[in-house]
Amino acid sequence: MDSPLNARFFLLPLMATLIFTVIMPALSSLVTSPTVSGGQINSNSVLVALLDSHYTEIAELVEKALLLQTLEEAVGRHNLTVFAPRNEALERGLDPDFKRFLFEPGNLKSLQTLLLFHFIPSRIPYDSFPSARHRTLSGDQMILSSSKSGHHRADLAGVVHPDSVLRPDGIIHGIDRLLVPRSVQEDFNRRRNLAEISAVLPTGSPEVDPRTHRLKKPAPPSPAGSPPALPIYDALAPGPDIAPAPAPGPGSGKHWFDGHRQIKDFIQTLILYGGYNEFADILVNLTSLATEMGRLVSEGYVLTVLAPNDEAMAKLTADQLSEPGAPEQIIYYHLIPEYQTEESMYNAVRRFGKVRYDTLRLPHKIVAREADGSVKFGQGEGSAYLFDPDIYTDGRISVQGIDTVLFPPEESLTPAVGGAKKAAHVVKAAVSKPIRGKLMELSCRVLGAFIDRSRFTTCEERERDRDRNGRKAK
Repeated sequence: MDSPLNARFFLLPLMATLIFTVIMPALSSLVTSPTVSGGQINSNSVLVALLDSHYTEIAELVEKALLLQTLEEAVGRHNLTVFAPRNEALERGLDPDFKRFLFEPGNLKSLQTLLLFHFIPSRIPYDSFPSARHRTLSGDQMILSSSKSGHHRADLAGVVHPDSVLRPDGIIHGIDRLLVPRSVQEDFNRRRNLAEISAVLPTGSPEVDPRTHRLKKPAPPSPAGSPPALPIYDALAPGPDIAPAPAPGPGSGKHWFDGHRQIKDFIQTLILYGGYNEFADILVNLTSLATEMGRLVSEGYVLTVLAPNDEAMAKLTADQLSEPGAPEQIIYYHLIPEYQTEESMYNAVRRFGKVRYDTLRLPHKIVAREADGSVKFGQGEGSAYLFDPDIYTDGRISVQGIDTVLFPPEESLTPAVGGAKKAAHVVKAAVSKPIRGKLMELSCRVLGAFIDRSRFTTCEERERDRDRNGRKAK
């Protein structure tokens, strides 16, 4: 029979083998794993680094948007590159109305899309910054660009703190502003405009038969015990209570639309879209056209804006812009007092061949034709193509991008042609003057044969001048 001491010596090698083969590898994996393990994030994760004092604002937005679990799963699958606006950038540059829109419970999807737009599922260090498009966790495309001077940009934001945080599972770059995807901006504009005009319902007052004092169209069936559809006093003496609301429009005195806010929205959309900064700069800084356009939209007018891109605006010379009022006249010629989309204009030119649109630069018009499957504006070398359709459409303002600055056809005349026309006019006047003198002299002679010539002072003076000139010649 074996003793207990021999049994202990037999079990010791077995326990050592179990510790080194099973328990130690599991412990080492828990210590060294920097990513998700059993639904928890390691303290060395890039998501924990967002709680740094410089990025607490964006971290609070991530928590409010209920994105922690989504980001934990993303960290477990990819290395992340985070373009995080610092706290001072969010406090300084965020519009209060836009912030209120993001925090409304019904707009949680927009807030999530905006935040996921700052995360790229790949590791992009600052020293190998590419100039390309990258798909973000929101599904939108982010444009990364780098300049020769070494300044890098992520969409419209500048990278001011590159490689701010480096972790095994990701990188954080500090940027100077919040990035807003185009879909979120359009959703914000659409909901705000709908909220402003929702007070005007497109329904008229009930029609009453004057003979029977009853509704012409029978009211829908109502449950028992509900009040009547038309009270008796309204049927006997209809007054302003059931009159239709005045329709918004020019001259109505009812500004149902906040035109200035809509103009601000489309200019901001132009800047976020990119490539139209010069046109937006003229609208905002060089002229008062933005205020005038906002007043028109408030009155009920609609506008279609043909916006030349930055390359087209760069071709304008100093002489074309130096004359007083020249920028305003150029912009006026690009404003059409109609609401047209790319589809409606293309259908019109395909059906009619050539369409003339009125502009706010009266009385000049813009001629549109169909060309190469698109719409072509103007004539000859100064024509422009609609190559960036429907940049902004909200039912009252439509912005269409074109590739050339348009001018009226009358301004394309050269000085030589104008000088020739002026010379021809002078020659015509010089030729016609002697003819009128001969006719006057002949009429005086005819009248002098029948009536006393002294009664016609003009004829008498003409005869004296002729005699005086004859003596000088002798």
